[in-house]
Amino acid sequence: MKWLQIHITVDQAQVEMTESLLLSLGAVSVTLDDAEDQALLEPLPGETPLWNKVIVTGIYQQDETAPMNADALISFLETQLATGTPICHDILEDQVWERAWMDYYEPIQITDHFWIVPEWLEPPDPKAVNLKLDPGLAFGTGNHASTFLCLQWLGKTDLKGKTVIDYGCGSGILGVAALLLGAKKVYATDIDPQAVLATQQNAVLNNVSEGLFVDLPEVFNQQFTTQRADVLVANILAGPLMALAPEFSRLTQPHAEFALAGVIEEQLEDVCNAYTPLFEVIEIQKRDECWCRISGKRLA
Repeated sequence: MKWLQIHITVDQAQVEMTESLLLSLGAVSVTLDDAEDQALLEPLPGETPLWNKVIVTGIYQQDETAPMNADALISFLETQLATGTPICHDILEDQVWERAWMDYYEPIQITDHFWIVPEWLEPPDPKAVNLKLDPGLAFGTGNHASTFLCLQWLGKTDLKGKTVIDYGCGSGILGVAALLLGAKKVYATDIDPQAVLATQQNAVLNNVSEGLFVDLPEVFNQQFTTQRADVLVANILAGPLMALAPEFSRLTQPHAEFALAGVIEEQLEDVCNAYTPLFEVIEIQKRDECWCRISGKRLA
């Protein structure tokens, strides 16, 4: 079976109307994409941000015996939309969609001897530390700049025999990496139950589940009461990071090492100001132009 895709580029204000129009004409799904490579940064609570220019794509099933006439559909859309609205179409061939999704992922080299490898692929360097990952379970595959920066930091940090906190664990990629790199124990937490499940499953996949504790924050807080971590890593967002600075100080030993990510360059000064009363900021690293990692040590 083939699928007709209609792509319409509109201003943000026209997205809802365009989406409704495509659905009313029989689209089986509608997707929204960025038309101008515009970054969407941290939203305020309750916001669902969209790009200024959006490509709205409607997908229509093409019956082999009576395929939809793309030219006629586009002509009708032109009568309903503002004059000059860019519209184009293409035909999407049927395929094994699960396989196509899997083909998107490739091994990622973090350091000379540390790789992230999708679970269905063979590691490029079998002798390296190879973290096997199911990328479909939750956010955090190593592709995003923030995750890569944290993995890179873990790869160059001495973790042998240490207790590590992975705060906002997502897929568990950072906590699992810490265990593979020699950590004695990892305590991980996330507000999303799906992230807790993903972290558990990725720990089992990498044979490190015995060294992992992961649960929602309320259970994590009950478990982690008298202990103090040697290392803390948090890849979340600037607002929560600033609010959590006193809590992170409470959770870590004097001189404990830390790394924070999920921060863009414009937020860097505010985040550093929130941490400098309690932590020594030693290094700031950037990737992909705007994403930053802040690392250093807890003050005595």
